[in-house]
Amino acid sequence: MSQTQKLYVGSLPYKTTEDELFQIFSQFGEIISVKIVTDRVTGQSKGFGFVEMSSADAAQKAIESVNGSELGGRTLVVSIARPPQERERGEGGFSRQPRGDRGGRGEGRYRDR
Repeated sequence: MSQTQKLYVGSLPYKTTEDELFQIFSQFGEIISVKIVTDRVTGQSKGFGFVEMSSADAAQKAIESVNGSELGGRTLVVSIARPPQERERGEGGFSRQPRGDRGGRGEGRYRDR
């Protein structure tokens, strides 16, 4: 039995549901899971998701058939999903560090005035 394969599915219309993705990909083989990534705060789709197929063969058939096809006026991008990477500190646009503790030398802007 071949190993499961997770696919990245990008450029999804924001209104696409997990059920719709399941229907599209189930014609190529057994689906293990479907997940559309959403914003934690708003719940709005971020326009991409993941489909885990039961075999690498089914995943390859899905890539060949679905990649470059159109859904809701958008051209889908389908590829083998890369494993998640550990994010570097400071990556992502903002620091989770409290404002008063940014690792400086403690010299205030107006110190010794």
